[in-house]
Amino acid sequence: MTERLQKFLARAGVASRRKCEELIIAGEVEVDGRIVSELGTVIDPLQQTVKVRGQTVFAERVVCVVLHKPVSYVTTVSDPQGRRTVLDLLTEVRERVYPVGRLDYDTSGLLLLSNDGELTYRLLHPKHHVEKVYRATVLGMPSAETLRQLQTGVTLDDGVTSPAVIHVLRHHPKESVVEIMIHEGRNRQVRRMFEAVSHPVKRLKRIRFGPLELGTLQTGEWRLLTAVEQRALYEAVGMTPPEPLVLESKAQANTKNRPKKNRNR
Repeated sequence: MTERLQKFLARAGVASRRKCEELIIAGEVEVDGRIVSELGTVIDPLQQTVKVRGQTVFAERVVCVVLHKPVSYVTTVSDPQGRRTVLDLLTEVRERVYPVGRLDYDTSGLLLLSNDGELTYRLLHPKHHVEKVYRATVLGMPSAETLRQLQTGVTLDDGVTSPAVIHVLRHHPKESVVEIMIHEGRNRQVRRMFEAVSHPVKRLKRIRFGPLELGTLQTGEWRLLTAVEQRALYEAVGMTPPEPLVLESKAQANTKNRPKKNRNR
């Protein structure tokens, strides 16, 4: 199977498509020992050796994993403070996957990880307006005016937030439960929004990311996207989905290996 060099590099998780093009133009990419600096070069990843800055880039199947991130894990590949990272939960995934965006140390819920650099770039780019839904337990009972303020935009130190969609699930004087949908990706945005209206967040969980739902996935468990989910995810950002990879998660393997009932008894 042949493909354009920059597409292969992005699919292998080197960087976004645009950054990969910059690497090629800068003469930092080799194919079979020869520097390639022309965009549009077509290669066969299974037959040719590709290196970036002297490091071999291996042809990997595209992998997209959805993880139910627990609290007290950092959304990074490694942590200088020695804290647990989300990759510690993916020991059965042999491909090198990377978090698509971040969830705070104290935030749980749906986290997508992939080795497709172009997909990651597009999902995080503001122009694609990928929706993210969070369930927040907040202190106090937000008034109707406060909810309208959250819906129309809240002034933060880095500007006014874009309009949000709010649904109140539990309204109580001590603490309330609210679902909020945003499409921006600012640092700690949901927590900062509620702090700005004097209703600090006590617990926060992401339950949807684009077309992906957290569903019944248990805390700390992961699974591969279904073919339908993967297609919807790629199409949401204007990309053609790759062929789905067949790989069992730990939860799937455990279910498969359970002893079958003897129907003859």
